[in-house]
Amino acid sequence: MHKVYDSAAAALDGLLQDGMLIAAGGFGLCGIPELLIAGIRDSGVKDLTVASNNAGVDDFGLGLLLQTRQVRKMISSYVGENAEFMRQYLSGELELEFNPQGTLAERMRAGGAGIPGFYTKTGVGTQIADGKEVKQFDGQDYILERGIFADLAIVKAWKGDAQGNLVYRKTARNFNPDAATCGRICIAEVEQIVPVGSLDPDNIHTPGIFVDRIVQGEHEKRIEKRTLREAS
Repeated sequence: MHKVYDSAAAALDGLLQDGMLIAAGGFGLCGIPELLIAGIRDSGVKDLTVASNNAGVDDFGLGLLLQTRQVRKMISSYVGENAEFMRQYLSGELELEFNPQGTLAERMRAGGAGIPGFYTKTGVGTQIADGKEVKQFDGQDYILERGIFADLAIVKAWKGDAQGNLVYRKTARNFNPDAATCGRICIAEVEQIVPVGSLDPDNIHTPGIFVDRIVQGEHEKRIEKRTLREAS
């Protein structure tokens, strides 16, 4: 099956629809599928639910989709770096499902493994537990969390081959492997497409069986908070 596409727009073609659930890899601005996010913005699709650790910053990453009001709901752990995210949530314009960070990662991983739900102690006795089933194991309370089964997963990798095998670079791995597996369709954008067979099988982080489409592009790789010391 042909998996390599010439552009983000081509890779997204025929897959987007209003109201869909999208799982997005990345953490802050590290390892985010910036080209695919821009392609989703340009498509005009709306009423999206996006599962992602956060929503980038105001004018980059998933923040672009918030600017254009294409997101109806976020499933996230962190709001703080995006003023528009915060404003829309506090004003009631954006629905938000808060998740502890590890719970969000496990919800994606569970969806990718075909697991509809799991029990965790994280969030017991807090607002996170409101409305969720509570069950005791060994005398301790656990809450039921549901696996995430996304309509589309978008991820960013360092290297990939034509079969869709992916290698992430250092901390840019973050949520990407879990997001990649939980989408019914997965699109990966990569910095390099390498020949099939050139990736060490022991170092492949996401096997190609999970990846349906792949696109190579140039990435801005913005730094979220640039900290410099004075010259000595």
